[in-house]
Amino acid sequence: MPELLLLNGPNLGILGRREPDVYGTQTLDDIAGAVAREVAEQGWEVRSVQRDCEGELIRAIQDSYDTVGAIVNPGALMIAGWSLRDALANYPRPWIEVHLSNVWARESFRHESVIAPLASGLIAGLGGFGYQLAARALVEVVQNRS
Repeated sequence: MPELLLLNGPNLGILGRREPDVYGTQTLDDIAGAVAREVAEQGWEVRSVQRDCEGELIRAIQDSYDTVGAIVNPGALMIAGWSLRDALANYPRPWIEVHLSNVWARESFRHESVIAPLASGLIAGLGGFGYQLAARALVEVVQNRS
């Protein structure tokens, strides 16, 4: 069965407990479940990976070339995750960058993503719902490439 890669970076494994006023109260399991429901009609499953180490995220990308596409929340690695960027540049499928918070409404160091120019799209500031929107968009992108 085709799989969508749901890749989450540092500190996202503690969603629900981490600054709920910024990141919301949904856990990463809640979000993965919502994404799975969103893509189930396509016959897709979700391969959910969360790692706090950039090298482990890179390995997950390299081990997932067989997926139909990806939703990527790099966390703070969006700022200086150059090796993550290189891995995503080589990922052979479309992917969408997602951020729970509106990074442009926060500290200025969060205003630029080194990976965003490679993404098929970017969704920020809509909390966990942003992942569902990314899943919908990814379905459209994948279908249009077929």
